[in-house]
Amino acid sequence: MRLDQDAIRALELLEATGLSRSQAIRKALVDSAARLRRAESLAAEARALEADEIDRAEMLEIAELMESLRAPR
Repeated sequence: MRLDQDAIRALELLEATGLSRSQAIRKALVDSAARLRRAESLAAEARALEADEIDRAEMLEIAELMESLRAPR
């Protein structure tokens, strides 16, 4: 595996915490995969909420209520 300068600096930063090179690489891979899973999960949740007609109607009602409560400019 070849690393560019950004990756080398990131690896050095992780190693500076006391991790070995192998531990740092494993940690980076696991953490990155976890972030991707969270992002995918959040996107799926957002799609589900967006597809929920009742939820969308409720959000619009709340937005209208909040707009009506806003002080005049």
